[in-house]
Amino acid sequence: MNKPVIDEQHVRALARPTFGNAASLIHLGLVLAAAAFVTVDTLFVAHQDASFAGVRLFLLAAPTVFVFFIGSALWGAEAAGPAWFVHLALVVSVLLQSLALGWFVRLVHGGSRTRTARPQGA
Repeated sequence: MNKPVIDEQHVRALARPTFGNAASLIHLGLVLAAAAFVTVDTLFVAHQDASFAGVRLFLLAAPTVFVFFIGSALWGAEAAGPAWFVHLALVVSVLLQSLALGWFVRLVHGGSRTRTARPQGA
């Protein structure tokens, strides 16, 4: 029987630094708040000209989102490509940054946190 390429252990190993520390959760919370603001501003607020609410979201996803845009431009897509690509690039960029923050926090705290065995009476 073939072993799957990504099993539950690999998913947990990637999810732990992405969602399992305060720095990553704060970053994801800021991105969600900015996305909610952009959604409300786009759907419910009338503007005479274009709103710059989406710029905040791209600044929170920078610099990795721009790597996706450069790659898309090199493959011949006009501007940033279709709307689905822009949304996918934002989501992947934010998750990559959260993963990098988690790895950085682990590096600063001295590697992986392993529990040491303690005697029952102590």
